[in-house]
Amino acid sequence: MTAQLIDGKAVAATVQARVRTAVETRVAAGKRAPALATVLVGADPASEIYVRNKRRSCEAVGLRSVPRHFEADVSQAELMAEIDRLNADEGIDGILVQLPLPKHIDSTPVIERIRPDKDVDGFHPYNLGRLAQRQPVLRPCTPYGVIELLNSTGVDLHGKRALVVGASNHVGRPMGLELLLAGCTTTIAHRFTRELDQEVARAEVLVVAVGKPGFVHGDWIRPGAIVIDIGINRLANGKLAGDVGFELARQRAGWITPVPGGVGPMTVAMLMQNTLEAAQLRERG
Repeated sequence: MTAQLIDGKAVAATVQARVRTAVETRVAAGKRAPALATVLVGADPASEIYVRNKRRSCEAVGLRSVPRHFEADVSQAELMAEIDRLNADEGIDGILVQLPLPKHIDSTPVIERIRPDKDVDGFHPYNLGRLAQRQPVLRPCTPYGVIELLNSTGVDLHGKRALVVGASNHVGRPMGLELLLAGCTTTIAHRFTRELDQEVARAEVLVVAVGKPGFVHGDWIRPGAIVIDIGINRLANGKLAGDVGFELARQRAGWITPVPGGVGPMTVAMLMQNTLEAAQLRERG
């Protein structure tokens, strides 16, 4: 068996085309284009690349990008004051604070300061709570994107045994909630999980997000499983690798995402989708 690749670039392009069409329709009807404010603190090279990609994606789909860049020594109070200004600006539909923030900034109150209806990252407790209650509003972008990828396979997820490896607040936990919402019987594995190989071997849908290259061995994969690898790790030779041993996994899985080109493009695409949805939801009151 050789798994079919799930092409994240192609699925992301479909999402972005859908957003672009909706934005063009809005503008043609005399409405303004939705606006996304991106808040960057410091000069971390990876964060700068991520924010630049998000701003370019805004341009590609017709959203207005509003950049806010602070020096690395900005105070917690100054950053919170900027969030307050963006919250009060009715011309801004979405607010994204690029993580991680410098060590002297506590990210939790920053995230919680963002108005839930402008929280296009989907990290605010209100939005996570709505997802837990099966009434999602703005959903965390990476898990939301994984659901789009799973749907692109055409496989019926209802009743599937799903395993999420990794229990982070921004990916693993909301991913578990998304899979529950999709009708899966869902388990989340974490650092205290015993016999992880056996848990993986039972999973019909496997999502891995731990940030350790090759953490899940390819020969653990259940034959025919759908494997979604969220990890992206740079190796000593400069190449990128996921959290799953790809070559062996591809020989056993039914579907698998590549790294790169799998989940990565979906995160930004769903951010564009969320910004559009935030504008639409606020207009409906």
